[in-house]
Amino acid sequence: MPSQSSAAMLQCGGFRLPGAGTLVMAIVNLTADSFSGDGLAGDPVRAVAYARRQIEAGADLLDIGAESSRPGAVPVSVDEELRLLLPVLDALAGCGVPISVDTYKPRVMRAALAHGASMINDIYALRMPGALAAVADSDCAICLMHMQGDPSSMQKNPVYSDVLDEVRCFLRERVAAASEAGIARERLLLDPGFGFGKTVQHNLELLRRLEQLSMEGLPVLAGLSRKSMLGAVTARSVEDRVAGSIAAALLAAQRGARILRVHDVAQTRDA
Repeated sequence: MPSQSSAAMLQCGGFRLPGAGTLVMAIVNLTADSFSGDGLAGDPVRAVAYARRQIEAGADLLDIGAESSRPGAVPVSVDEELRLLLPVLDALAGCGVPISVDTYKPRVMRAALAHGASMINDIYALRMPGALAAVADSDCAICLMHMQGDPSSMQKNPVYSDVLDEVRCFLRERVAAASEAGIARERLLLDPGFGFGKTVQHNLELLRRLEQLSMEGLPVLAGLSRKSMLGAVTARSVEDRVAGSIAAALLAAQRGARILRVHDVAQTRDA
């Protein structure tokens, strides 16, 4: 496994995440149309209970999303996203682990931070108008993700000349934009965006060369859990991809991923 002893701490709101080792981030879907079938829309009590079980299972962070970004997903309004998200954030205040909010909308970012979120996980890498300003003056961590296209069309015909090179170039540009907006580097982490505008072969190439992705010590987040690329490799349905997800998580960790975004926390930690 690549050495992480010299990696910098990650500023994550009121938390300082260690510069060495691999952390497990639990997925908490508040949507009605999660690709993995685990959506908890409209039931904040059950969502909070689920989140607390993930913490008990060993989650180092929670990643809460109230809008699906699966291929072909239909966008939801800001008001609907906030309606689903804010009661859960309020109920989890003081839960003991950093809470990431998966959103690309500046108004949702501001509200999430005001309600205790410690990280913003943005599939558009702060490209939406106002997104940089929404997070610049806070102390939250920010995950910058690569995506070719948008969720409605990203999987129709993704094409790259060199997928790793193009992902690196994009993320380098977004890191520069964040730095120009006054966002400290110790608040940034990178996500290659497995499954977001990539074919199975693109995803496998990114996984194989993942250790080449990090730039100047910035930590990498890998989200491979239950994704269709695993179904293509194993011929397993979504509910039967636990073993494949764990194998992919281990491969990502061996290639230097600092945070693993997963559905199956206990199983991943055991592995």
